[in-house]
Amino acid sequence: MTDMNSPVIEEFRANGGAVDESMGGFFKGKPLLLLNHTGAKSGMARTTPLVYAPHDRSYIVTASKGGADHHPHWFLNVRANPSVTIEVGAERLHARATIVEEGPDRDELYAKMVAVMGQFADYEQKTDRRIPVVVLDPVD
Repeated sequence: MTDMNSPVIEEFRANGGAVDESMGGFFKGKPLLLLNHTGAKSGMARTTPLVYAPHDRSYIVTASKGGADHHPHWFLNVRANPSVTIEVGAERLHARATIVEEGPDRDELYAKMVAVMGQFADYEQKTDRRIPVVVLDPVD
């Protein structure tokens, strides 16, 4: 995944958060952020581009992995190390990740993601796994 993400990350940073069809076709026209997180096992710095939805002063993302039956690596990293940095447009913010896995709050937040990108509804149908939502709260 890193090789696929590298051109998207480079383009995002070069264009103040925008990606076009040639480099980030999946992300074109979608709100995109870069999640900078620390590897749970390696301790290495990682960066993952993710579609997000705004939520109050926070940002929400889903650990969908396209509907796979297991969580994406970035989610496992964030669960182990919830102190992250996010890049939204040209802004870089320190944030705290809170995982919402069950209940009406999770369902409401997931619906916000589906409104941003309809494929998230399909991802839920592809797996028996309950896809978690991660709330990224900026901190000072």
